[in-house]
Amino acid sequence: MYLCNKLNVHRSMLQSMTGYGKAQKSFRNKQITVEIKSLNSKQCDINVKLPYKIKEKELDLQKMMAESLQRGKISCIITYEITDEEKAANINAPVVKNYIRQIRRFSEDMKISFDSELLRTALTMPEAFEKEEEELTQEEWQFLQESMEEALNNCLEFRNQEGAAIERDFKSRIDGLRNLLNSIDPYESQRIESIKNRLNERLNEIKNDFEVDQERFNQEVVYYLEKMDITEEKVRLKNHIDYFFEMLGDEEAVGKKLNFIIQEMIREINTIGSKANDSDIQRIVVQMKDEVEKIREQVMNVL
Repeated sequence: MYLCNKLNVHRSMLQSMTGYGKAQKSFRNKQITVEIKSLNSKQCDINVKLPYKIKEKELDLQKMMAESLQRGKISCIITYEITDEEKAANINAPVVKNYIRQIRRFSEDMKISFDSELLRTALTMPEAFEKEEEELTQEEWQFLQESMEEALNNCLEFRNQEGAAIERDFKSRIDGLRNLLNSIDPYESQRIESIKNRLNERLNEIKNDFEVDQERFNQEVVYYLEKMDITEEKVRLKNHIDYFFEMLGDEEAVGKKLNFIIQEMIREINTIGSKANDSDIQRIVVQMKDEVEKIREQVMNVL
């Protein structure tokens, strides 16, 4: 069982997919650095860059990150360094000797004195040093998992902090959206009367030219007003707003659910706008669209 299953960071109600975590630990003559970055993504996309010595553990490390971070574009860089210089590397003598012979021959041909810098130059050439590659021991693997656990904890803590900030912003904008929706009511009653008056005025204009069945006209007015009615859209929009707010308190990953709710909000707001036929309500609809669009941008970054 992986140590990352024991992560001790408490998950906030809302968690961002943007995160950063780093851990640097020393073990005998070795030092391991684990650096994790995550950004928003629809899926779990993990990229790991690590030394050849621990390449065999790449799939295990990816699984640990996937179980912990769940979703996002995740990049992880692991460096494995030997801090004891005597054991860190050996001079690759045959390679260095060959470099010295070539440099000396070249300097003689060019009639340049190079003796004082000859060794130093040769030691800076590729493969002048050879490192001993050993297999990863069980003890080192345990140490690596502990380092990964610490980096994941730090990344989750970062995500929690970002999530808390997003949650505060959501609540503020949801309150604003509720207020905008409620502000439609006074204009709604005025709009209905305005439509009735406009139809009656039009009727009076054509009465002298056509015979009008008043009863049929009243039926058509009722039918027209029913088509223009936005009560159902307002009720559904209010329910979507309440459900969105309720989801903010869910302990599970809710990013995809919030995105679906936002789509439903946009559909109802667009319908209200198309039915409104009133400049004051249209102005409120534009404000609601602006608020919802800002919410949707943030939802894309929610786990």
